[in-house]
Amino acid sequence: MASQARGKVTIDINECKGCGLCVAACPPKCLELEDGLNSYGVHPAHYLGVDCTGCGICFYTCPEPGAITVYRMSPPPKAVITTTEERNAPAH
Repeated sequence: MASQARGKVTIDINECKGCGLCVAACPPKCLELEDGLNSYGVHPAHYLGVDCTGCGICFYTCPEPGAITVYRMSPPPKAVITTTEERNAPAH
């Protein structure tokens, strides 16, 4: 089930060696190995674009420095519920 992504992953396909460790370690399973080959002749990892929690586990399991970058997105602002009395109260 797709949910609002709380993170985003970018993968440098020229740095990825296609080991699949990030794919196996990803809790929401939002990474996969591409069908196509990169310049190394391997199937690089690919972010599916949904469900990322921004946890960074893929980043920490990747043995290739610079191949994966994880961005955490700001959560949406929470709704503030006020009572009629609070809305009508004079400002201080």
